[in-house]
Order: sequence, then structure tokens, then C-alpha cells
Amino acid sequence: MRILVTVKPRARQASVTKVDDGHFKVSVTAVPEGGKANGAVVAALSDYFSVAKSNIRIVLGKTAREKLIDIAE
Repeated sequence: MRILVTVKPRARQASVTKVDDGHFKVSVTAVPEGGKANGAVVAALSDYFSVAKSNIRIVLGKTAREKLIDIAE
């Protein structure tokens, strides 16, 4: 499954919110430096979808707030 994710780094609290079919908003407490926020996004989506972190891959947008994520089930 492929989803579009809008990331909000440096949030007060980590959360995943479904905007519509295939679009999610992910807030993470990590800073966007050295891939820390990307790791936090993968961890948050892993908990939300109940899949292993290794099954989640960032396809596009590694340095952007808008990301295309591939989730293998």
C-alpha cells in the first residue's frame, strides 16, 4: 500500500491522523536533522498500522515534509 504523508517535526506529541483515503498527517517530536524525523515517522506508522518497521519504506521526499511511503503487509 502506498500513502502520502505530511510530516510535522518538533511537535509536542507524536501522533498519526488520517486526513482522507491514502493521506495521513504524522506529527513527531524528533528534529529534522540526520534522518531523526524520518526514523520517528517510520516508528509512528509502524505502531499505527501494526507492521514491522522493516516493512515501511520512504519512496519519495526523504528531505521534504510531503513523503510517499510504501507499506508492505
